[in-house]
Amino acid sequence: MTVTVTTESAEGYRHRISVNETHSLFTDIPTALGGEGSAPEPHDLYDAALGACKALTVSLYARSHDIPLTGIGVEVTRDDSEERKGHYRLDVKLTLRGALTDEQRATLLRIADKCPVHKLMSQVETHIETRLAEGDFSQ
Repeated sequence: MTVTVTTESAEGYRHRISVNETHSLFTDIPTALGGEGSAPEPHDLYDAALGACKALTVSLYARSHDIPLTGIGVEVTRDDSEERKGHYRLDVKLTLRGALTDEQRATLLRIADKCPVHKLMSQVETHIETRLAEGDFSQ
């Protein structure tokens, strides 16, 4: 899997994000920082990844276990006030739709915390290596 991020224009901060060359989305920075505010900023995408993963994980689990979930809403609220001190807090609120028992609701809540992105954000040590591409990019 490859994610490619490319500049949309030399004057602005808007960038196209391509995933495996089959899906595209965009990112920008807020107008307060000099951007156009035309797309989510990277922190928004990080938070959205968690919400999307929880929604998909819960939906998949419910379908595979015949739980009558008819829809799910996931609201992720960020508190980044202490990010520079090493604390980034995400509060997640699930809205489960369907004729669910209390036991089914509790099970789906537990499953939400088992989504791969939640585990990646909270249990995995990530190593990142950044290097320059080779070639002439003077244009």
